[in-house]
Amino acid sequence: MEKKKIVVCDHIHEKGLEILKNEQDIEVVNAADVPKGESLYKVVSDADIVITRSPTPVDEPFLEAAKNLKAIVRAGVGVDNVDIDGCSRRGIIVMNVPTANTIAAVELTMAHMLSCVRSFPYAHNQLKLERIWKRENWLGTELKGKKLGIIGFGNIGSRVGIRAKAFEMDVITYDPYIPPEKATDLGIKYTTNFDDILACDIITIHTPKNKETINMIDRDEIAKMKDGVILINCARGGLYNEEALYEGLKSGKIRFAGIDVFAKEPATDNKLLELDNIIVTPHLGANTIESQEKIATQAAQAAIEAARGSSYPNALNLPIKEDEIPPFVRPYLELSQKIGFLAAQVNKGAFKSIKVVTEGEIGEYLKSLTTFVVVGALKESLGEAVNYVNAEFVAKERGIDIINKTQPNTSGYKNKITVKLTTDKDVIEISGTIFEESVQRIVEINNFAIDVEPKGKMILFKNTDVPGVIGQVGMILAKHNINIADFRLGRDQHGQALAVIIVDDDVSKETLKELSNLEACISVHYAIL
Repeated sequence: MEKKKIVVCDHIHEKGLEILKNEQDIEVVNAADVPKGESLYKVVSDADIVITRSPTPVDEPFLEAAKNLKAIVRAGVGVDNVDIDGCSRRGIIVMNVPTANTIAAVELTMAHMLSCVRSFPYAHNQLKLERIWKRENWLGTELKGKKLGIIGFGNIGSRVGIRAKAFEMDVITYDPYIPPEKATDLGIKYTTNFDDILACDIITIHTPKNKETINMIDRDEIAKMKDGVILINCARGGLYNEEALYEGLKSGKIRFAGIDVFAKEPATDNKLLELDNIIVTPHLGANTIESQEKIATQAAQAAIEAARGSSYPNALNLPIKEDEIPPFVRPYLELSQKIGFLAAQVNKGAFKSIKVVTEGEIGEYLKSLTTFVVVGALKESLGEAVNYVNAEFVAKERGIDIINKTQPNTSGYKNKITVKLTTDKDVIEISGTIFEESVQRIVEINNFAIDVEPKGKMILFKNTDVPGVIGQVGMILAKHNINIADFRLGRDQHGQALAVIIVDDDVSKETLKELSNLEACISVHYAIL
């Protein structure tokens, strides 16, 4: 019997190693103590599967060395150290272990919350290190009756809410990507107005890190908060702007902060450490015995299943196999995901349904196309939590209807895919096709005929079709030093027009607000593909 070789590149709990060693068809190599670089490259040169953690960079040199690699298991949630695109090009499946540390992260959040209201670390240090007994220095507050704002109500945020309710806190959550009943069924208030969160006594964030959530709490948001607010971040570094956080803590606007994660780690020289109203931990979200054991055992099991080819739990990418997918289908898969991603950026809200309709022979691959659409749509809000394996399950769990069908080809295009995304706010329908061999094009948005490449930074500007609008839009963009790379216009029979403007520069909220204030403007959205 030929054994599959699994190399463990970093330290994992012994239980995980035991699982691997007990499999007769698996050869396990524990390379956790092998120096990174050339020494490790020799070990992984004939590996079928590798298990890694954050210390091992799975970059181009690593992948170039691991010629036989079929799959990578990241023992944990974050995959910042893995070149996923590089893996995909080589047909290597990347998996992670996304839920093993849920309870650990939840309890750490509560620990930070309690530490902030009672100053436990500082009181401890004064007594233990300085041998000073001054109870009057440490007058705290109680969690009971305080209003807690939770940003992001997924696996971790929702469990924080449940525990906060047990402390008799008044809990409210902001998460535009969940149905309100997910919160209200737990006795937790749900809001679509972010200012409701900013008015809370304590705020904690539990979102993925993406373009929408980076610097989600910045100077403007802190200015709106009540004096003496407490901020907690045990999710991802960079969700709070650290400069703004520092200023808020320094001025006393923010009474206390509990921070486990930083924009740059290790954060030994971060100036936040200078302050005496912040409680910090060195990214301990997953650091419990139970969590580490779960991570190791789940990673080991995933590696074994991948080695045998039986399944790829929590796969973050999907290699295209030459013998299963015709070449003409590949660009449609990519286009489908882009359309789903674009639709979710334009039509923000709690998803109700995702409908995928195909015309032409591409319809034979409707199921695969639907999976890519759903991944694209959910990536906007869930980031790494959604993948090609769990996409439709995650959608179902969130009460999202997935509808797909083929229909006769009446559009004039050889093949066409249409995605209709319905949220509690609006409906958007986007169609696309492929020209020549792989030229991707969006050809219709909400019945406006358009011809635009789904790539880059784009403004979608809908307006009443009157003279002078294009000039006004151009002037506003010029005022903000935003260069227009492409401008595509669609018109309908009802006196309305839709412009898709491709720009070279980032577009600020201020710019979008100015555009929305134009008299002819019906709606304006910004998306990045």
